[in-house]
Amino acid sequence: MFQSLEFLSKNFHFPGKNTPLRQERIFRYDMAMNSENLWAPWRMVYLRALERKSRQAHIPAPGSPDPEPCFFSQYWKTPDQDEQNGIVYRDETGIILLNRYPYTNGHLLTALGEPRPTLLDYPTEQRAAFWRLIEIGMALMQHTIEPQGINVGINIGKAAGAGVPEHIHGHLVPRWSGDTNFMTAVGDIRVIPDSLEMMGRAYRSAFDDFDPSAV
Repeated sequence: MFQSLEFLSKNFHFPGKNTPLRQERIFRYDMAMNSENLWAPWRMVYLRALERKSRQAHIPAPGSPDPEPCFFSQYWKTPDQDEQNGIVYRDETGIILLNRYPYTNGHLLTALGEPRPTLLDYPTEQRAAFWRLIEIGMALMQHTIEPQGINVGINIGKAAGAGVPEHIHGHLVPRWSGDTNFMTAVGDIRVIPDSLEMMGRAYRSAFDDFDPSAV
């Protein structure tokens, strides 16, 4: 049963004045929270068939060259180009780098050097190394730009939103209260105040008094 707009606006926090945009947000929230499930298990047969066809279409022919590696693999193999590639840290297992399309200022990515599509494709030691990079990235971010919060996440598979599904990677997104404003709400635009070059220098210079081994 849908709640009334009046009930939702009184009992839940929806920022902004009582405008048509605010009313639409309340309505969308109401729809999301009160939607019902339609069970259609036969759909999974169709989805699995599509998945099999997609895999078969991407199986290389015998003797064909290997597919072009993703940028994570390329960056891993070219340590002499770390600065221009936005890499702020590397160790013997992987890299931490700036996201070229950041959600917020200072958004970092973490990836192991060896490409695998899911975390469970790695052996235990490499899974631990992956999470170790996440921890170092969080500590580096906190030390360098002091966000009020950090979103940490991974997207496994294209259907889950992975931009590079063949090479699993982590996202570290710094957050501040008020980092979504009218530009985001009205124009679906985020303002990134620092350039990638400036953020790269800030993260790299932090190692003057930041010790990853102490994390």
